[in-house]
Amino acid sequence: MTEKLNIGWIGLGNMGTPMVRNLVKAGFEVTVYNRSADKSEALSKEIGITVAYSPAELVASSDVIVTMLSDDAAVKQVYEGDNNIFSAQPGKELTMVDMSTVSPETTKYLAGLCAEKGITYLDAPVAGSVKPAEEAQLVIMVGGDEKVYGKVKPMFDVLGKMSVYLGETGKANVAKLSVNLMLGIVTQGLAEAVVFARKNGLSAEQLLPLINASSVGGGLTKMKTENIINQDFKAAFALKLLEKDIRLATENGMDTPVGQSLYTTLKAAKEKGHGDEDMISVLKYLSGE
Repeated sequence: MTEKLNIGWIGLGNMGTPMVRNLVKAGFEVTVYNRSADKSEALSKEIGITVAYSPAELVASSDVIVTMLSDDAAVKQVYEGDNNIFSAQPGKELTMVDMSTVSPETTKYLAGLCAEKGITYLDAPVAGSVKPAEEAQLVIMVGGDEKVYGKVKPMFDVLGKMSVYLGETGKANVAKLSVNLMLGIVTQGLAEAVVFARKNGLSAEQLLPLINASSVGGGLTKMKTENIINQDFKAAFALKLLEKDIRLATENGMDTPVGQSLYTTLKAAKEKGHGDEDMISVLKYLSGE
């Protein structure tokens, strides 16, 4: 592989699209596949990328194929669905990089399938939502072969402010689920603080500057302040995706009290209709909206 890797990209959601823009801006050759071809075609007109119409079409020309998808099932479809990557013959050494948030079990399963075909595999989920993706400020966690990580690192350097190699396949998934567990706990804690203040006659506009100036304030509380005050729940990170991640954590042994409470709340908020809204819409659920 050369520094300017030829990249095949699968998934043009809220995260994938700005990540592709950053790769093209940095001079990488990128070919994209998205299940909704209109997204690929629109982005092609905007930034001049090549469009593929199946995962298999990416294989021959790519050094690396990245998946950035919503869940385990969507990622598995790339390997097991119609015109999957295994239905085409790689023209050269190929590495699959999954930057989605999936379970360690799924990663180990897919890495095993790749190994049988002579394809290397990295799990590389990211911490950060849409704005960090747009600004190339993601934190990238990587599991798999360290030598393969070294070859792919130039791509990670364009997408994030740091990438960290964590060890064997699946370790990065564990790290990402741990990060999102804390993300959810802080989000619910912020929402509960606002609910309590409102019940006692203190507005969010009064409370949130105090939280942000105190030792409990931080990047997340500051980021969500404007959303709460403006009642803006457009998804930067959808509640249903956080609920999925906490479910995966639960399935992998997360049985602590606060985490279990979080999972119960997220499931109920999703069932109440807040799944497609931003994760801070847990505030609406806790407020009885």
